[in-house]
Amino acid sequence: MKKIFFCITAFLFAANINSQIVGSNHSNYTEADTLRGSLRPERTNFDVQKYHLKLKIEPEKQFISGSNTIKFKVQEDLPVMQLDLFKNMKIDSIIHGKKSLAYDRKHNAVFIEFEDALKKGSLDSIHFYYHGNPLIAKNAPWDGGFVWTQDEEGNPWVGVAVQGTGASLWYPNKDHQSDEPEEAQMDIAVPNGLMNVSNGRLIAEKDLGNGFTEWRWKVVHPINNYNIMINIGNYTHFSDTYQDLDLDYYVLPYNLEKAKKQFGEVKDMMACFYEKMGPYPFQKDGFKLVETPYLGMEHQSAVAYGNQYKKGYLGNDLSGTGVGLKWDFIIIHESGHEWYGNSITAKDIADMWIHEGFTSYTEAIYIECRWGKEDALKYLKGIRQNISNANSIIGDYGVNAEGSGDMYYKGANLLNMIRSIYNDDELWWNTLRDYTETFKHQTITTNDTEDFFNQATEVDLKPVFQQYLRNASLPVLQLKQGDDQILYRWKADVTDFKMPVDVFIDEEEIRLHVTSEWQSYKTGEELDELVVNDFEFYIESEIVQ
Repeated sequence: MKKIFFCITAFLFAANINSQIVGSNHSNYTEADTLRGSLRPERTNFDVQKYHLKLKIEPEKQFISGSNTIKFKVQEDLPVMQLDLFKNMKIDSIIHGKKSLAYDRKHNAVFIEFEDALKKGSLDSIHFYYHGNPLIAKNAPWDGGFVWTQDEEGNPWVGVAVQGTGASLWYPNKDHQSDEPEEAQMDIAVPNGLMNVSNGRLIAEKDLGNGFTEWRWKVVHPINNYNIMINIGNYTHFSDTYQDLDLDYYVLPYNLEKAKKQFGEVKDMMACFYEKMGPYPFQKDGFKLVETPYLGMEHQSAVAYGNQYKKGYLGNDLSGTGVGLKWDFIIIHESGHEWYGNSITAKDIADMWIHEGFTSYTEAIYIECRWGKEDALKYLKGIRQNISNANSIIGDYGVNAEGSGDMYYKGANLLNMIRSIYNDDELWWNTLRDYTETFKHQTITTNDTEDFFNQATEVDLKPVFQQYLRNASLPVLQLKQGDDQILYRWKADVTDFKMPVDVFIDEEEIRLHVTSEWQSYKTGEELDELVVNDFEFYIESEIVQ
């Protein structure tokens, strides 16, 4: 809490610390942006059912080769199909039945022509053969690409992170979040002595007799494109269980003992998330943590872990409160994405706050489970130092554009504030669990999210979502002194903005139902005795004459 006449500290924007993706709002979009971000008949006329990757990975050459068999259902007659593959990757052939198909490449899009339009309602498949040296990440996971490196013992160690940049930088697919395959299989051949760990369950290991071993993994739940993954290294494996959920861990051998200790936190996390958010959404595929040569990523059922077995964020506290050093940031945040981002996925990346805002809020959920609500609120207030309030959280639709990095911690504080507006914790947790279950394994929009949380309360949340998601600035609670009364109203970007807010007057907590019109509260106290409950409400305030 703070006295309302205190100046609000300018927040330090540290997106390079607290996020994997940092979006920006701009209007200089290119044809390539439109081809990647928009939905036209070449994309919407088919629904992907399965990706089956069969690849050979050669770390010394930083080279991949093989194919993706894409099974799909034709939604409308389909004369031309658009898939996506970065233009630096070479296409060997695209086979339909026994025929090689003609195709045209434009930017990173591949337009495939069928001799006769595929008929609505039919099930079909193509085999897409390709090879090349995929894009190398300069600073994964903040930019997309492969990480080709070695572990401390000189063994090849390979990871991939592609969120934002696109899965099509290394395999052909419909690179749009609106369409997820119902299942996926990854048959990945790597040099003998190394192991590949991908999503889902290991179904086979086969020595190919040519110096390579093929590791076959299968996912039986829907999965978004950027989550399909390979991890190659000299891994050792250990396992555990939580209730009926398999917990598997793949780490470098010299980190085994540290991993066994650090990953013990997973059970505490699962107990918390099961209670507050519902069961793990990919039980059939199991849960894995995989040590990676980059910080981390939410790869479904194969979460990338590179936090160096430290508490906090590489030993740092993003909140500046000390609370962030009680737990391993990467374990909690990236695993939280299994519920928000992996199970519930935004149809357009403009709505990525559905991933990042909710997942950042899971950090506070975990803190509350372990150390109480007071610490959770302290943490949520502390992470506001990483919010810029310079651009809107939601990006532009149809052009592959994320919103601002504020989607993380402004999004989390928005959710905490909605909980406070509900003013009923039982209702809040029931609504969150219902939301998580209702949209499980689905792609959704911001409007879907707004409507769901709005329907659970009598308070109209539409202006709140509008102000916090689609405008950069915070609403300002304006106050002025009257005779034996305090006057108050909102100043906001949203016309006729209204939102309740809790304040303390003479240490008594009072809920003011504030609108854009001046209202009064009769009190004998002076303005400097009014304190905003700024642990639960993220606003600005000012005294006016």
